[in-house]
Amino acid sequence: MPVADQAVGKRFPPHAYAVGREKIREYARAVGETDPRHLDLDSARAAGHPDLVAPPMFAVVYCAEAVEEALLHPEIGIDFAMLLHGGQEFRWGPLVHAGDEITTEVELAEVSERIGLAFYRFRSRSVNQRGEEVCSGEWTHVVRPSA
Repeated sequence: MPVADQAVGKRFPPHAYAVGREKIREYARAVGETDPRHLDLDSARAAGHPDLVAPPMFAVVYCAEAVEEALLHPEIGIDFAMLLHGGQEFRWGPLVHAGDEITTEVELAEVSERIGLAFYRFRSRSVNQRGEEVCSGEWTHVVRPSA
């Protein structure tokens, strides 16, 4: 069984992310998003939003540092060279806007082994500056055995 078995339940320090207009625009353009609420401030405000609206999958941006810390933590023991992305699942709450401060916490939820592969499941919880949960996620990573 992987080294991280004893670390199941470990919570990692929270990471804060200040959501910026240009980051939202850059992300929206990079993924081919055309909804003007993500790109044009006047359109977002005309639709009743205080600022640009982050696309839902922008969650990978504000969660990135927290998830990365968990993946690379020595106590978890993942051989990064053997790491494969297994999947992600998200549940969204209130919309995220430019100007929000999102804080994400991650915990190692489960470690298992199947067919010689190690499966690591992490959970994330992201809240805005008002304490509203804007996103919760499950991140599955697969680690191949060392050659």
